[in-house]
Amino acid sequence: MIIARTIAELKEAKSALQGTIGFVPTMGALHKGHLSLIQKARAENDHLIVSIFVNPTQFLEGEDLDAYPRREEADRKICELAKADILFMPTVDQMYEHDELSIGAPAIRGYILEGQKRPGHFDGMLQIVMKLLNLTGADNAYFGKKDAQQLALIMQMVKNYFMDVKIIPCEIVRDEKGLALSSRNAYMSEEEKVRALCLSRSLKRATKLIMGGKLDTVSIKEEMLEVLKEADEVEYVAIVDRAFRPLEKVELGNTMILVAAWVGKPRLIDNIWI
Repeated sequence: MIIARTIAELKEAKSALQGTIGFVPTMGALHKGHLSLIQKARAENDHLIVSIFVNPTQFLEGEDLDAYPRREEADRKICELAKADILFMPTVDQMYEHDELSIGAPAIRGYILEGQKRPGHFDGMLQIVMKLLNLTGADNAYFGKKDAQQLALIMQMVKNYFMDVKIIPCEIVRDEKGLALSSRNAYMSEEEKVRALCLSRSLKRATKLIMGGKLDTVSIKEEMLEVLKEADEVEYVAIVDRAFRPLEKVELGNTMILVAAWVGKPRLIDNIWI
């Protein structure tokens, strides 16, 4: 495995690759969720590139940029064992210059739900993803469904800018109790991790209601909020279609149920696709 810390080193390493390139962008602190993406990319492509870059432009003022978990040596070992061809670990100076062009999230879908709570977050996220996709020349790029709105906006960016890359959505990975894996889970105590299970339990409650024939989204949300009382604060429960339009009735095969809540220090998100 080649470790590239500059754009020049990445280009040199990439020039030796022949065949399809699978790419997994990450911010490090790798866990089994990341590993599932890496393994899928490894299995479906001739070559694999993984990036680790804690992107400052997608953090808002007062968020956890400085405290975001960083475990470079452990992450490097994980990528090596997963048989990555290239691990790209650039500095901020490599990825950004002063007064450069920026990309803006769409005016509607970029400023609802996650975008409403974190205005400007998606601008920075799309900016770095476009840079990384361009630099790696990936044929296929792998993203988890846990960040459902992020995934949708990346797919829209690729479509709107006619980018020659296929975005591969990957299933959410959970621990044995059902908690969706996240690097920020490390911020929680064991007691908080138990309470955080209310997110996945609320989604299970919604699924059970839908399977029982209840499709009215108002009543489904009410029952979910009852389950979510164990969280410290619930930011939103949303039932939307694949284009993130609010639904009055669940549409089977075209519905996402999303939740965001605070448990202890971290802000957690989870979702289910119906």
